[in-house]
Amino acid sequence: MSISQSRQSFVKPAIPFSWTIQGGLLPGEMILIQGTVPSDADRFQVDLTCGSSVQPRADVIFHLNPRMKKGHLVCNTLQEGHWGCEEIFQRMPFASGAPFELLLLALSDRFKVAVNGAHVLDYKHRLPLDRVNTLAVSGKVRVDAAAVLPQAATPSSSDGERSRSSDDVASSRMLVMSAEPRGGFQGEVAGGLCASSSVVIRGRTNHAAERFTVNLRVGSSDDIALHINPRFKHQMIVLNSFLSGSWGVEERRVDVFPFGPGLYFEMIIRCEADSFRVAVNGVHQLDYKYRVRDLPSVTRLEVIGDLTLIDAKLM
Repeated sequence: MSISQSRQSFVKPAIPFSWTIQGGLLPGEMILIQGTVPSDADRFQVDLTCGSSVQPRADVIFHLNPRMKKGHLVCNTLQEGHWGCEEIFQRMPFASGAPFELLLLALSDRFKVAVNGAHVLDYKHRLPLDRVNTLAVSGKVRVDAAAVLPQAATPSSSDGERSRSSDDVASSRMLVMSAEPRGGFQGEVAGGLCASSSVVIRGRTNHAAERFTVNLRVGSSDDIALHINPRFKHQMIVLNSFLSGSWGVEERRVDVFPFGPGLYFEMIIRCEADSFRVAVNGVHQLDYKYRVRDLPSVTRLEVIGDLTLIDAKLM
């Protein structure tokens, strides 16, 4: 999932944080939170609330509380200052010291929760969904980005239609990943690329990162249609293509460098009419004109270098 699809987003907020969901949360919309659980975390919480009042405390429509030491998730609702009965789920999809992507899908009768592309739980509404207007996150957690994804970016949730669950959405466009993303990744782009398709890469650079590489390769050949090479020491991004056994002329971008050692990133490579457009963390960074115009022939993605890959998706 991408924050570039959002109708509202927030990047690297200080914890605890609370912000208003403009227009409230509608059925079919999704809350996306990307972050990391610190290695010493014992618990944190994500709340969908009716305002941000502290005294009296605002009603909490949905309270999600991962408790790391106990290895379970607690969900609840706070109404008029009183907590209801806890719903305890004996599972822990969050790992200490590891990044995560949390998706909260709002349906007409429940929330569906997915973590890292896997469905985790359903929580039926105890108070009306249309009262939700605030997202709050607190506890031992780091948030890299949070966003509200509109209905167009989420599954249909109308009563008369079959609703795809949040885990279906999160995994439906996942590329086939290597078993060890730390050591490099190659994935097949089924059917190749086409105009308006996008490749989404999410990862975290190593703390001592010097460089990493993203390659879009042509079939089973050695040709590379797009080579993206961020170089940390020189704070520049090198772009190129490798065709017929030779590298072409390098294109170097020194005016933008959105990466940092040990930091999360989301890179989106979108195929436009005559070029690849590259965005990082929701901000457009650069264009690279096609040197291989036969997009369907571009069928492999390679990610290597000083990073840990979280996932890669074709959209």
